[in-house]
Amino acid sequence: MKRIFVTGAGGFVGARIMSQLSDRYEMMGCPGDILRNVDSQAILREIERCTPDYIIHAAAISDTGYCQIHPDESYQANVALPLCMAEVAHKLGAKLLCFSSDQVYTGCTDIGPFDEQRELHPANVYGCHKLEAEQRVLDMLPEAVMMRATWMYDLPGYGLPVRGNMLLNLVRGALNGKALSFATNDYRGITYVRHVIEMLVPALDIPGGVYNFGSENRLSMYDTAVDFCQALGLSLELNADVGLPLHSLSMSCAKLRNVDVTFDDTQRGLRRCIADYGLNHI
Repeated sequence: MKRIFVTGAGGFVGARIMSQLSDRYEMMGCPGDILRNVDSQAILREIERCTPDYIIHAAAISDTGYCQIHPDESYQANVALPLCMAEVAHKLGAKLLCFSSDQVYTGCTDIGPFDEQRELHPANVYGCHKLEAEQRVLDMLPEAVMMRATWMYDLPGYGLPVRGNMLLNLVRGALNGKALSFATNDYRGITYVRHVIEMLVPALDIPGGVYNFGSENRLSMYDTAVDFCQALGLSLELNADVGLPLHSLSMSCAKLRNVDVTFDDTQRGLRRCIADYGLNHI
């Protein structure tokens, strides 16, 4: 049985990787205090004793607002740490898969969808740091797989940590009778996190490089929210924010499909989630 070492193993994505792949791989995770100081030798010792075949780097500071206010912390977590993981993977001969973000597309001035060759000038600190990490990790370790993930969602369950996400926000809004607003000029993929974990399996052995990694979505955020509510039978007042500046993180996953890794689009992904949880109507 092949071994996978996961950083951020207690987080939203990492905990699901540990749980969901445990029947197919020997799973090992990294204690948070080992990563905190980006001590490459300590991290090497911790991972080396596990002799993994693959390292999945899911640890990050992903709060864009926090990164904007604390750029030094963001740099350590989102640039220095991935570089450390690349160094460790190189020394151990392990395949590295590293989560990046669709936030690298902030600053794009059209709707997209954007492919991996797009010239980028991210408009926030988090996006800048994720883009720098992609470039520098691949310079050091060309066989690494850098995955530009979208905003992910899940519902509480399976004893796993959950964080604020679009689906959960809609359900809570319906339960609390609270109207929610979404922009009609905002575009991005929204991805069911359990499907992301499933797609990691075929991604383990794809060629190195940058890949858009998640659900494509041609709808605006307002239209996506309408579709989610209809699919779940939610009674919820949705307000359309019109006239806002264009904001798009919409990605094309054609490159990923060319290596036989295919995601549901955002709408089909929601139906997968509904089926997994046995939900017809809330």
